[in-house]
Amino acid sequence: MGVRRLVAAGPCPGSSPATTGWAEAPRPGHRGRSGRGRVRGGCCPVGPGRRLAERTSPRRRERRRREMVTHTTSVKRSGQGYDATPFLPGRRAGLPGLRRAAAGCRGCPLYEDATQTVFGEGDTSARILLLGEQPGDQEDRQGRPFVGPAGKVLERALADAGIHPDGTYVTNAVKHFKFTVPEGRKRRIHKSPSLREMTACRPWLVAELQRVRPELVVALGSTAGKALLGPSFRVTEQRGALLPWPGLDDGGGDGSGGGRVDDGVRGLVATIHPSAVLRADDRDAAYKGLVSDLRVAAHALDDGGGGSSS
Repeated sequence: MGVRRLVAAGPCPGSSPATTGWAEAPRPGHRGRSGRGRVRGGCCPVGPGRRLAERTSPRRRERRRREMVTHTTSVKRSGQGYDATPFLPGRRAGLPGLRRAAAGCRGCPLYEDATQTVFGEGDTSARILLLGEQPGDQEDRQGRPFVGPAGKVLERALADAGIHPDGTYVTNAVKHFKFTVPEGRKRRIHKSPSLREMTACRPWLVAELQRVRPELVVALGSTAGKALLGPSFRVTEQRGALLPWPGLDDGGGDGSGGGRVDDGVRGLVATIHPSAVLRADDRDAAYKGLVSDLRVAAHALDDGGGGSSS
């Protein structure tokens, strides 16, 4: 048996310089693994399989992913990235598909400091959809909406108003926690999202409405009301009444079901956010007001017949 030599292999045609290295010298008449002819001197003898592996290696894929994130961040910081539409899945995606896609949303800067996306959850065929403002501290940590103190108030108020909590779908106008940390403290303090951030997150809400197709929407607080009715909305002036549905447009996003979000939605009821009860000087009065507003929604459902209210 002859002695084999190791030689410095030159870069393969069409490959990156990273493939250059030491390789076994080809023997006269030896065919490469590709089986397409004799291996010429200086060419890596392992054939195109090695080059394909280089192009699809985990390290290379990770580098490409980081480049995409960097590009998205640079676009965002230049003032052009406030829109979740590019992150929506295709039209056929259901709520589980929307939830998976939302986990990677970079449609506004809020994702940078938040722990995770907090998507909606509940009865996927609910007659009533409850819309809050944004996740709180506990929601951000657990990844679920209304699991903190305000969520407990809401659950009790729904039951007192005659609405089964398990028969509702709960979500927020903004899917990431916006907060500030005062100097010298560790506790994260809630900060209301801006109109720009609400608008950026709007495609997710539209997609949820199109999948759940509720009969009634309850806006919990000022931010939720503004997300649906515009910046002129005032919860103190418009709460506790059955309001006309504003007729949201899907904007033509990939995750849309097509057209306007009108089918089957009969109206909108606005009320205070449950957290307002916890902040109120007179909690009993604030809680009774919340229950009274929710009863308007329950009566509206009863007028429509059957379903989520008792």
